[in-house]
Amino acid sequence: MNIQTITKLLTDAGIEENEAKIEIKMLLEHFCKYTELDRAKGKALDEVQLDILHQKVLTRIETRLPIQYIIGEAYFMGEFFKVNSDVLIPRDETEILVRKAIELINKYDYKDVLDIGTGSGCIACTIAKQTPAVVLGVDISSDALRVALDNVTKLGINNRAVFRKSDLFSKVRPEEKFDIIISNPPYIPEGTPLEPEVRHEPPGALFAEENGFKIYRQIIEQAPKFLKPSGWLMFELGIGESSQVKRFMEKDFSDIVVEKDLAGIDRVIYGRIRI
Repeated sequence: MNIQTITKLLTDAGIEENEAKIEIKMLLEHFCKYTELDRAKGKALDEVQLDILHQKVLTRIETRLPIQYIIGEAYFMGEFFKVNSDVLIPRDETEILVRKAIELINKYDYKDVLDIGTGSGCIACTIAKQTPAVVLGVDISSDALRVALDNVTKLGINNRAVFRKSDLFSKVRPEEKFDIIISNPPYIPEGTPLEPEVRHEPPGALFAEENGFKIYRQIIEQAPKFLKPSGWLMFELGIGESSQVKRFMEKDFSDIVVEKDLAGIDRVIYGRIRI
């Protein structure tokens, strides 16, 4: 048995070839401490390493558990974040949202950010790590908040990204005001079929009532009470949801912008509270 035959197990199970190669690389680095440099030097894997790799691949195939949950971490904007089935796996699309928030923070010297539905804390931690802002991350899930706390400790920013259990704004105090409120909320309409891997992620972070719009609507309705004058509200968008979310925002927000991802899909929306 070698890397090629083990990789073929993944492709035979329906995992695209390039993705299978990436997953093999991730498993080798994490569990076998075998890097691309080792491969370039022609260093051979021993039988123990190959057996470990084989067993992890079998787990991947039999359970369809996402590779990030198997290794216990996911890469996002230059950092590795702890993840498990209590939190969503950070995705490339979310980087568009975070990069825009960082751009606004740096442009206007903002200090206070609220991240709603923080999950693993990847948004809150990245903003706190890369800007001078202090970020409050809230989530209804205690299990998710435990993961976020592990990540903020790992990154050494405990005093700059803080977390609180809250159902949206329920535990945000009236006197707390923010320059930016940011969220990657649940937005998949209930009943939508999902890929096997995605079904391992927490349903409460995936699905929303009202055909996917409930959490958007609730945040948009309450956000004006918690934003500073000229503060921004920012969301990641589900496919085909930009027009409706924009309509929700137009009551209290102006300068609304929708940005596309690399696939040309409306992926981020943000607007400024009307004074």
